[in-house]
Amino acid sequence: MIIENLKTIFNRDLNRLKNEIEAYEDEANLWHIAGDTKNSAGNLCLHLIGNLNTYIGAGLGKSGYIRNRELEFSLKDVPKSDLLMMIEQTIKVVDESLSALKDEDLAQEYPTLVFEDKTSTGFFLIHLTTHLTYHLGQINYHRRLLD
Repeated sequence: MIIENLKTIFNRDLNRLKNEIEAYEDEANLWHIAGDTKNSAGNLCLHLIGNLNTYIGAGLGKSGYIRNRELEFSLKDVPKSDLLMMIEQTIKVVDESLSALKDEDLAQEYPTLVFEDKTSTGFFLIHLTTHLTYHLGQINYHRRLLD
């Protein structure tokens, strides 16, 4: 049951991410940085895609994804259509990876040390949902300010 809830939340919020990216009327605004803002919406989107493909796709689903975190923040002007396609692929990877889990797997140690201390897979998946929604809120705010 918990895994189904996690799948629902990830699906909901990744579709919200897709909607936010689609909602930019001026595609150049996806990459705009102003004032103290350090990351554009486009880079936050790339970061979320890399994060979920790394920790859910590769870490749990054994997808073979190899992350280049530096590029998530340095790439610029990736076409909106490419971002939307990457989000769609991420939705599938997350759903397939989580579908392969059983609720008892959530109590197991997450296979990679990410924080200072080891965590359970369940704890780490909850962390990933909050990380997604944190950056989704930033993207929403960025879009409403600039677009």
